[in-house]
Amino acid sequence: RTDFQLYKKEISKYDIKVGRELDNYDEILRDTLIPRAKRRAMHLLEKMDRTYKEIETKLKQNGYPREAIDKAIEYVASYNYINDERYACSYVRSYKDCRSKNRIMQDLYHKGIDKELIDNALEEEYTTDENELIRSYIRKRNYNSSNATDKERSKMYRFLMGKGFNYDTISKYL
Repeated sequence: RTDFQLYKKEISKYDIKVGRELDNYDEILRDTLIPRAKRRAMHLLEKMDRTYKEIETKLKQNGYPREAIDKAIEYVASYNYINDERYACSYVRSYKDCRSKNRIMQDLYHKGIDKELIDNALEEEYTTDENELIRSYIRKRNYNSSNATDKERSKMYRFLMGKGFNYDTISKYL
């Protein structure tokens, strides 16, 4: 069983009645749902890049059937409008100066990027020295480890952990 949404005009066009079996699903899919899913995917990509998984998730949330989602993704990919490798490299370039390598890796993984693509993007684009990044955060926050209270130390520790740095790296500076 496949669920999908149609507008009133489309229900009339395809002569759909409650309780009656739908015998023209392929026509509805081909003429209405796939073109609409393609337009929706294009709309989602107008303002920002997205990953394959993000487009798929959004189209699922919008009630499109699997076949329409696959065709829409195939369509936008054919024009290179979605490209996970390009997305990963761009993401790393954007966040390398304010997030740790671990945090970036985790973010990309949650966006559905393949681990191999993440590793390649990090190797290619992540040139930031994490030790220098931690030192710059400490300077920006006017943190002085020699006279910091336990509360201040704990607060700075949580802040740096939130940026994705690991305990050992943080401990060297706090």
